Amino acid sequence: MSEYQPRSDFLRTLFARGFVHQCSDVEGLDQKALSGELIAYIGFDCTAASLHVGSLLPIMMLHWLQKTGGKPITLMGGGTTRVGDPSGKDESRKMLTVETIESNKDSIKKVFEKFLTFGAGKTDALMSDNEEWLCKLNYIDFLRDVGRHFSVNRMMAMDSVKLRLEREHELSFIEFNYMCLQAYDFVELNKRHGCILQMGGSDQWGNIVTGLDLGRRMGTPQLYALTSPLLTTASGAKMGKTAAGAVWLNADMLPVYDYWQYWRNAEDADVERFLKLFTVLPLDEVARLAALQGAEINEAKKILANEATALLHGRAAAEAAAETARKTFEEGVLAESLPTVTVPESEIAAGLGVLTAFVKAGLTPSTGEARRQIKGGGLRLNDATITDERYVLGAKDFGNDGVAKLSVGKKKHVLLKPE
Repeated sequence: MSEYQPRSDFLRTLFARGFVHQCSDVEGLDQKALSGELIAYIGFDCTAASLHVGSLLPIMMLHWLQKTGGKPITLMGGGTTRVGDPSGKDESRKMLTVETIESNKDSIKKVFEKFLTFGAGKTDALMSDNEEWLCKLNYIDFLRDVGRHFSVNRMMAMDSVKLRLEREHELSFIEFNYMCLQAYDFVELNKRHGCILQMGGSDQWGNIVTGLDLGRRMGTPQLYALTSPLLTTASGAKMGKTAAGAVWLNADMLPVYDYWQYWRNAEDADVERFLKLFTVLPLDEVARLAALQGAEINEAKKILANEATALLHGRAAAEAAAETARKTFEEGVLAESLPTVTVPESEIAAGLGVLTAFVKAGLTPSTGEARRQIKGGGLRLNDATITDERYVLGAKDFGNDGVAKLSVGKKKHVLLKPE
């Protein structure tokens, strides 16, 4: 498939930028994209109050679909989240209350408007929710009308099931049904909106082709599957995870400055790939930036950070984050727009240990990690290296500005402020 030369703008863009891992029928899909009638969806379960940066890849696929004349559908998993996708998991997901799922859903929805244009036009994006049909299903009718089309033999062979069983980890009956529900989503979206393509990460391939098979058995028109590669950084780390936790897309869960820094801190070997996937810069400009060597690669990283942040949070917020970084690193001044975490004055008066302070600031996930960082000389308080893990912050550490600057390495800073 890598040798296929697509004719449609949609597939040309996805191939050139590195979005394509597998496709069920690339020539057939290319023809549909050429016709100007391509409608595609990606599903997003509501397991947290924000998506994280690992979800950007599918969101960008929907973005390019719309830019090249197709119609994207974002499917909120109001129904499937109640079941839990077992793909890539060694244990069952925590069952969430309906109220939590609804709250998460409302919080997640805001992100899509940054990347897609919603409306009633031919190529305007549509937001749907599988709660509309899944939560109204009659179980017996579903088994008779839909369940009879599924082969348990094939379901057992799917990686999401097989790997869990091979490791002798429990797979609940409710999780086993997840692929049935996802397959039914595809058929339902085809019936309601003429959707013929489902996209997702490569770990979703089994679930997606199950939908193709169900559609064929239930008499729908030809359906298509397209997956993107599961991303890791050049060093093998999972995309969207850092030592301090997930890189969330919602600004109320991760400050814009921290989001900018995530991209600025990309490994040299990842810069070209990330520019292709997570910005809309023309490919000739990406090639120019990718050719930079030595210290100049840092300029490419700043552009990556600016462009990726501008897509999500707006150009003004990206420029403000870049200016904060410049003042902090190049001028060595205390930038007021650094992320700020407040701590009750009573805690400081009682004696706030330095290990606890770094955990509260979100710079280390645990006091054990903070202790390890101190031993390696990686933690600083007001730009001075911390050597005593038993140090207790006092009034003197908050200076004339009323804040204490906590730092991990050279690039991660948080201001601690009494309240």
